[in-house]
Amino acid sequence: MLKLYNTSTREKEEFVPLEPGRVRVYSCGPTVHDYAHIGNFRAFLLADLLKRYLRFCGMEVFHVMNITDIDDKILRRVNAGGRSLGEFTQQYAEVFFADLKLLNIIPAEVYPRATDHIPEMVGLISRLLERGLAYQREGSVYFSISRFPEYGRFARLDTSGMRDGISVDSDEYDKDHIRDFALWKAWVESDGEVGWEAPFGRGRPGWHLECSCMSMKYLGETFDIHTGGVDLIFPHHQNEIAQSEGATGKPFVRYWVHNEFVNLNAEKMSKSQGNIYRLQDIGSSADDIRAYRYLVVTSHHRTVLNFTPETLESSKTALRRLTQLRQRLAQIDQDLPGGDWEDQVGRALADFRAHMDDDLNTPRAIASVFGLVNQAEKALNQGLLGRGGARAVLGFLEQIDQVLGIFYQVEGAQTRPAELPAELERLLRERQEARLAKNWKMSDELRAQLAAAGVVVKDTKEGYEWSWA
Repeated sequence: MLKLYNTSTREKEEFVPLEPGRVRVYSCGPTVHDYAHIGNFRAFLLADLLKRYLRFCGMEVFHVMNITDIDDKILRRVNAGGRSLGEFTQQYAEVFFADLKLLNIIPAEVYPRATDHIPEMVGLISRLLERGLAYQREGSVYFSISRFPEYGRFARLDTSGMRDGISVDSDEYDKDHIRDFALWKAWVESDGEVGWEAPFGRGRPGWHLECSCMSMKYLGETFDIHTGGVDLIFPHHQNEIAQSEGATGKPFVRYWVHNEFVNLNAEKMSKSQGNIYRLQDIGSSADDIRAYRYLVVTSHHRTVLNFTPETLESSKTALRRLTQLRQRLAQIDQDLPGGDWEDQVGRALADFRAHMDDDLNTPRAIASVFGLVNQAEKALNQGLLGRGGARAVLGFLEQIDQVLGIFYQVEGAQTRPAELPAELERLLRERQEARLAKNWKMSDELRAQLAAAGVVVKDTKEGYEWSWA
């Protein structure tokens, strides 16, 4: 039984969907005022990992991820650049979707944009006004925190000293700025042509409002899982809960799943420090892109991930080892008697699932994978793994890849094939056979042929590893 750490209760809870066999998931998507960075993609990879595992467990998943295409930062940059709102946001949205593809992230079923859902937002604000949880002031509408007694419980805030009736228009207030937040912002001259008509006057929606409206439109007033980074717990997710439950009187989300930050060389990413990395900044090769996915999905989502060149290189080495094993297994065409590979694979798969069931504990899950990998490599090097065992181990790796999504070709990146051409694979096998026979001269000659073809061979206790020069 899958257990997820629920931010709302601060405990691991058994996951039971509202509708048997069907899971409804909402993820906070990008604000398209700039390019997404590698820290942003940790949140999107968490959603992908969760969705993959739920489907691996036989569940149907309906996933919604919003695109924020109107907020304070976007409006400032639109007005400064002289382009239309749609033109400005589309350029960043297109790059975002291209980056999702580079990381092998399964697309959401719906990517709703805020500007396409203004009527739904106006309707939600009207409901909050009718229930006395919102008020108007000079053309803007604010949520009244003091009239919602549950406010602050989700984010573990002490609201006892809050002052009433102080309104905050900015989308960018910090975590200590606990005051009434804007649901609708009155149009001002500096907004230019951006604005929509509403019963409360021309204006635009507040940032927090859109996720409540779009999640409830596509998933219902109560749904299963909401994902996002820990930086969104307050104010964004706390405000989502207040305005959603305030309007409907129903529980909003049953399980909140958050991921921790990505640090760079033990420092938090910050524009002021100039250490914001895009996906393209960590490397342009297919190996680099795949390695970043591997690094993120095999790190526990609730621990801070420290990104360094060394951690990326370590991930590349691990991926290369798995890829080479898959290639060697696929070449086995000889039947050998004996072996209990079906049992070993069964135990490894059971361990993998047990760790994934424990709040998506991928570090332990990948350790169970490499336990079987070690056994397979040893048997291969000793000539003790036949076709049946090889197919069983290969099938196991294909099964875990349904969850991890690490064996794929990267389109649009500088790339060499992840697997060697058949001729070079033959030279590798012949060299390994020469080494086992202690024919060092032949081994060295074959190494030289491989080097001339751009393949570097490193001998290990388990056998060998190769990489492109």
